[in-house]
Amino acid sequence: MSDTSLTPGIVAGRLDAKAYAENFSDLHPRLQGHEAHVAADRCYFCHDAPCIAACPTEIDIPLFIRQIATGTPEAAAETILSQNILGGMCARVCPTETLCEQACVREAAEGKPVLIGQLQRYATDTLMEAGTHPFTRAAPTGKRIAVVGAGPAGLACAHRLAMKGHDVTMYDGRDKPGGLNEYGIAAYKTVEGFAEREVEWLLKIGGITVETGKRLGRDMTLAEVKAAHDAVFLGIGLGGVNALGLEAEDKDGIANAVDFIAELRQTSDLTSLPVGRDVVVIGGGMTAVDAAVQAKLLGALNVSLVYRRGRDRMNASPYEQDLAASKGVRIITNAQPVAIHGNGAVREIEFEYTDNDLTPTGQTFRLAADQVFKAIGQTLEGGDLPELEGRKIKVSGAGRTSLDGVWAGGDCAAGGDDLTVTAVAQGRDAAEDIHASLMG
Repeated sequence: MSDTSLTPGIVAGRLDAKAYAENFSDLHPRLQGHEAHVAADRCYFCHDAPCIAACPTEIDIPLFIRQIATGTPEAAAETILSQNILGGMCARVCPTETLCEQACVREAAEGKPVLIGQLQRYATDTLMEAGTHPFTRAAPTGKRIAVVGAGPAGLACAHRLAMKGHDVTMYDGRDKPGGLNEYGIAAYKTVEGFAEREVEWLLKIGGITVETGKRLGRDMTLAEVKAAHDAVFLGIGLGGVNALGLEAEDKDGIANAVDFIAELRQTSDLTSLPVGRDVVVIGGGMTAVDAAVQAKLLGALNVSLVYRRGRDRMNASPYEQDLAASKGVRIITNAQPVAIHGNGAVREIEFEYTDNDLTPTGQTFRLAADQVFKAIGQTLEGGDLPELEGRKIKVSGAGRTSLDGVWAGGDCAAGGDDLTVTAVAQGRDAAEDIHASLMG
């Protein structure tokens, strides 16, 4: 091996194959049968369970845990999937520590919640591995519906509509369906091609045609899609990335964190993926943490995550912040970038400390950087869209937009919190509203 963590510049093969395999192994391996039963026995099966209220998809958590405890994980999976058809992925990536598990009465009493997320994975994995799809289509309605965007919101919407008997065509600009589940989540959270396998399983419902490589505004207009279908659901996500607003932002070595994560997720050989020796990630959300941790796991010597506010204002959960720190990522807060230094390629990033109101203090510092990832938020792309609210599509009710016959949900819609589980809920609820609207 010619390159190591000490090699300067952006190079591949900093680690040996064994180290890559260990670094990108499953973050939370699935519970075994006995472990699942022990974890399920800790549930109080509350009548007015606060964990249900804390779940954006309102899964009956006590019921599915009781089903696991009584030895019927397949029934537990059906309980989960009837509310959240992407329950397998959500079990892996959902911030349960700030949702259902934070609301768990065991957490309040003992500081140790029931392992709801891991139990959900145990149930859904058991059912999927059996090759079972517990849902069937209703009688055909003759209605044709377009779902634009094959991410979590679009997939949830399409599946529910197919269950209702409608014919659904999904359009997506990328080569594979899945959206952020396929392209935007850290590889160690969803190993062994799970995102792709989950989509394949979901499509077993039938009645859903997927057309990839078709992007709204590039390959088709909203008017064209609307004219060819009885209803349209927009789950197009946020395709643009905010800029730092600095001179020399186009220097070599500066890239978008979402592109880095997507490339990593799609590579078949981690040893071929180049990473810098000194990596700086700018941002404070989940994308920033995922990029920073994965840069470290690829063999970067120094990885710093810099956020302009305090840690309590970071969108990444405390658990994710601690995970980053445990992997060797240095987290610097209350600092914003003010200058990029380097001749042709980035060599240093200069930051200025800010107070809690983002007021510059006049104190600056520099970080060595041969690779910089921007993770300061994404923006909605395209002008051929319904009315906007702020920088997202304005919606009312269950995703209705300003255009008759057009619904929207997920990250592209106003009012959400940019979580996979929330996108699933919005897609599901929009599908119910579309069905009611079409069928009178």
